[in-house]
Amino acid sequence: MFASAMRKALLCSAISACFIGTSAMAEGQIVSETGGLPGYDVVKAPASIAKLPRVKQKLVSPPFVPEHTLTPPKSPRIVEVEMFIEEKEIEVEPGVFMWAFTFNGHVPGPMIIVHEGDYVELTLKNLAKNELVHNIDFHASTGALGAGELTHVQPGQEVKVRWKATKPGTFVYHCAPGGPMIPWHVVHGMNGAITVLPKEGLHDKNGKKLHYDRAYYIGEQDFYLPRDEKGEFKRYSSPAESMADDREVMDKLIPSHIVFGERKGAYTGENALTAKVGETVMIYHSQANRFSYPHLIGGHGDYVWERGNLADTPAQNLETWAIAAGSTGAAMYTFKQPGVYVYLNHNLIEAVDLGALAQIKVDGKWHNDLMEQVEPPHDSPEPKAADKK
Repeated sequence: MFASAMRKALLCSAISACFIGTSAMAEGQIVSETGGLPGYDVVKAPASIAKLPRVKQKLVSPPFVPEHTLTPPKSPRIVEVEMFIEEKEIEVEPGVFMWAFTFNGHVPGPMIIVHEGDYVELTLKNLAKNELVHNIDFHASTGALGAGELTHVQPGQEVKVRWKATKPGTFVYHCAPGGPMIPWHVVHGMNGAITVLPKEGLHDKNGKKLHYDRAYYIGEQDFYLPRDEKGEFKRYSSPAESMADDREVMDKLIPSHIVFGERKGAYTGENALTAKVGETVMIYHSQANRFSYPHLIGGHGDYVWERGNLADTPAQNLETWAIAAGSTGAAMYTFKQPGVYVYLNHNLIEAVDLGALAQIKVDGKWHNDLMEQVEPPHDSPEPKAADKK
């Protein structure tokens, strides 16, 4: 008992530096006079950047993605993106609450879509009402811990960073303020995805161009919610109050919830994804902390980029595929039958019991050639004794 109490005290002491009003927090914040990391010689960005066209990307809440085209632009652009950080309480399932750290008020954060060679210019705002220091690490970017070192912001501050999208693919981004705060922020929803479309577009193994009619973004989350002595989930008045209990559950590596979006059933029923027979749908699927095994019940992965590199030749005709921890994958499927499909993590315990599933409602005509009930259910006579041998 003493050891547990001591561990809590040490943990809280180590983490408290990331709350506002501490000198340690100020030490972690970089104010760069050159734009680059202090202590290094800096090669300035070419002056031609100033002449590039600028476009503002309107971000939308998941599972939707911003408007975009698969056709690359004639020249690179500066894609302006604005995101705010909000610490808020969310309801993970009826009567079960968690303090979430969010980008733009949603779990996961919004999908960003640019093209290879574009510059991403992000303005990141930490709302004044928040308690914590935050930043952002783009797995798609190069240098400074994915921009994490250059984007630490206190509540009430904003920072602007620009980076060049040189690697095509679909990637995770997440908050990474340092030390034990990193996993705590990530498993409290502070993650999202960015897609860098390849210059040459999407192609199959024969070089045929691929396209999709619509796209969705599934941000899978694993939550670790503490329970009281009666086994009921606890509710807290602030992130600081929940922190030590959260860490004890996290360290056991057993999630209480694994969900698509911010709560169980977020993309089911009235909120199910939609499609039509004949439409090709791309599903981007991120998991910032654990592995996942997506499967579309009643369909397949016609084309799958398991590791997210969209310039690679995709695998074809997969029944189930794998998303590595800390990555985003993509799968494309053309729907051939109407009905309600289930897209899930095929660890079925995680899907059915913990919440890692979504529904896709597909409209259109049924094709008996693909599937037909030849006989409806009816009474079946008991086999004769001779038949049982």
